[in-house]
Amino acid sequence: MAGRIRQADVDEVKARTNIADIVGERVALKSAGVGSLKGLCPFHDERSPSFNVRPQAGFYHCFGCGESGDVYSFLRAMDHVTFTEAVERLAGRIGLTLHYEDGGAAPEHTGRARLYAANAAAAEFFRGQLMTPEADIARRFLGQRGFDAGAAGHFGVGYAPKGWSGMHSALRAQGYTDEELSSAGLVSQGQRGVYDRFRGRVVWPIRDVTGQVIGFGARRLYDDDNGPKYLNTPETTIYKKAQVLYGLDLAKRDVSREHRVVVVEGYTDVMACHLAGITTAIATCGTAFGSDHITVLRRVMGDDSTAGEVVFTFDPDAAGQKAALRAFADAKRFNAQTYVATGPEGLDPCDLRLARGDGAVRALLETKVPMVEFVLDQRISGYDLASVEGRVGALRTAAPVVAELRDPLLQPEYVRVLARRLGMDTEDVRREVERAGRGGSRRDAAPGTQNAGPAVDDGALRVTLATLPRSPEVGLERDALMGVLQFGHRMDATLVERALELPFRNAALDAVRVAVREAPGMQRPGWSADAVATVREPYRSLAAELLAGDFPALNDDAAVTSAGDLARRLVLRRFDREKAELLGAIQRVPAASEEGRSIRLRLRELDARRQALVDEAS
Repeated sequence: MAGRIRQADVDEVKARTNIADIVGERVALKSAGVGSLKGLCPFHDERSPSFNVRPQAGFYHCFGCGESGDVYSFLRAMDHVTFTEAVERLAGRIGLTLHYEDGGAAPEHTGRARLYAANAAAAEFFRGQLMTPEADIARRFLGQRGFDAGAAGHFGVGYAPKGWSGMHSALRAQGYTDEELSSAGLVSQGQRGVYDRFRGRVVWPIRDVTGQVIGFGARRLYDDDNGPKYLNTPETTIYKKAQVLYGLDLAKRDVSREHRVVVVEGYTDVMACHLAGITTAIATCGTAFGSDHITVLRRVMGDDSTAGEVVFTFDPDAAGQKAALRAFADAKRFNAQTYVATGPEGLDPCDLRLARGDGAVRALLETKVPMVEFVLDQRISGYDLASVEGRVGALRTAAPVVAELRDPLLQPEYVRVLARRLGMDTEDVRREVERAGRGGSRRDAAPGTQNAGPAVDDGALRVTLATLPRSPEVGLERDALMGVLQFGHRMDATLVERALELPFRNAALDAVRVAVREAPGMQRPGWSADAVATVREPYRSLAAELLAGDFPALNDDAAVTSAGDLARRLVLRRFDREKAELLGAIQRVPAASEEGRSIRLRLRELDARRQALVDEAS
């Protein structure tokens, strides 16, 4: 059995992998200073970005929750894989063949890799089946909805044959066990053994944000199929329907670029929108749109301002209205503005495209209305506004909606909107809204605080940049360490060695200094992240902040120059300390003594070395 992965391969995979590409598959990143990127933290819920990525160092750190690490630790935390699986996955991306050390421990696997592989194999099987004679009914189903073979291929749509074991037999022949297929949700258990979960259906592969197949959605095709109209993969270790959004793997690039997302209701609606040019469309997978979906979308959007848009498409029927009200309850967790778009004559995007073409689908977004207005209209629609009793009843049911608006500019505007809708005095409406706000529950909490864990829960011992003393001495030590950690690979190694040779005055920074000074191979990719990992607690988080923090400079070259100047200042400080000690010592000995002459000689040598360092910088 193969042993552990050769360390040289582990290092090469890390060196050839841009951590920003891996993190960027889940988090929208934007520039945050020289060599640094920033986005919403994937490890805790937050309103403004505090998650920093430094690609040159191969390192990430969240200033909110304290999570930090390299590309391997990121994959392990996000995808719950082992170290070996993380290395193997990244090696596969760059096409590197790994070598294993004979006689070492066997690679550790969680089994998740096999589930991903089984789902990928099933997707290929279903896609191949779509071309068989039996799948004519599936091809006709797609064709009647405006999807040709090219569209099916783009979305990976396939067909599950009617038999009980077509897929099961095909994947068993590829080496997958019944246990693996069951864990992946691909087969079900009956009295006579396992059988295919999806049979006689058109099948859509459901992918995570990185593009890996994690499950399937399947629609009934045959009249004698007594199962549900839509059947999805059950919950597995890799498929969590509350966190999965169909089409996000295809939409994420444009969602991140445009800061807009369009939420539709079904797989065919996503296909229709994308084919019509609305490439930011996504849908939930057999469940209502909820808070976990919002968390995923906000990170992909980079939702840190009100500049973005989230557009929901709902049917105008009772079910659609109910879905809109559910979405409104969570929509305030977005920083982006939320809207509702309803198709003409109640047509969903797929039917609208069939009836009126791609242009009509694109025009759908032009009819969007703010979600608040949509919900207000839904609340008051059942009341007779021609009567006093009807207007009062409508006001009482609609006022809590306006009361939930925390924006001090939006709320008074919607008070006036509601007053116009009801034909009532604005002041009467304002008083009812205020009363509804006072009588409400915790709905007046700050947006985004629901379901959000504590930003910091590391105990009182945690040392951060914010807790460091504010003094010129500490400031020099802090900035010099930040410069070395971020740009040490481009600095003069001798200068760095001299700068970090003597202990720092601040104990926390000195703990970081020791780890940085002892870290081998400053020219080696990832050396600084490895150095941070060796800093003793409770100072490791401080080291992570120094590596991920914003180093003030216009560009990389200016940053390297500034870091070098800071290192020289540390060496000069060392010279000045030594000179002060010698000047004190010379006062305590006779001037003509041998000891006095020795001290004066050392002073001249020290001045010469100091001047040489100054000249070197000029």
